[in-house]
Amino acid sequence: MRRTRIKICGITRPHDAAAAVEAGADAIGIVLHRAAKRFVPLQVAGEIIRAVGPMVTTVGLFVDDEIDAVKRVANILHLHHLQLHGSESPAYVHQFCDYEVIKALRIDQRTIRSELQQWRDRGLTNLRGLVLDTATEKGGGSGIENDWQTITGLISEGAFDGLPPIIAAGGLTPRNVRQVVKLLRPFAVDVSSGVEISLGEKSAELIRAFVDEVHAADAQAD
Repeated sequence: MRRTRIKICGITRPHDAAAAVEAGADAIGIVLHRAAKRFVPLQVAGEIIRAVGPMVTTVGLFVDDEIDAVKRVANILHLHHLQLHGSESPAYVHQFCDYEVIKALRIDQRTIRSELQQWRDRGLTNLRGLVLDTATEKGGGSGIENDWQTITGLISEGAFDGLPPIIAAGGLTPRNVRQVVKLLRPFAVDVSSGVEISLGEKSAELIRAFVDEVHAADAQAD
């Protein structure tokens, strides 16, 4: 069975990270951009990472931050995975050759094809995935559902050929993730607000339901 990976993003509390791991998440995301709604300071980020334990990926999310500042935070927290959720360029990503990078792109019909083209054939071996997010404000976590129809069309026309694997995001919830996984067959899905009961406060029950729905979609696709 082909398994869709699952990332629970916007973790702000250690026990939410533990709940995500217990439910079967493959990765958790910590927002380290100071202007973001779910930003956590370094001390709390360290506590979250300690709650995760081994064999689960911890991802630090940044938005158009200074390169040296990102590296400093990543080194303090011993992060190897960075999610860049702003307008970062291929040249910017190249500066992080010692890290695994996930780059977020917003699905805007007017610009997405040209955006995808700029990431093609750049020799960025550290670029490991593309998060396809809603065309809203930078930073993600808006809860606004993505344009799945446009993404389906892009897949059909081969727009992602030769690019890193896609990670579906944008308004995912336990109610719609099964349909999205079956429709897109992404490498992974990324959820934040869709498993919250209030801003930054995750629900263990919603996380578990989300993971179960992804697994059900995988089983039905085989």
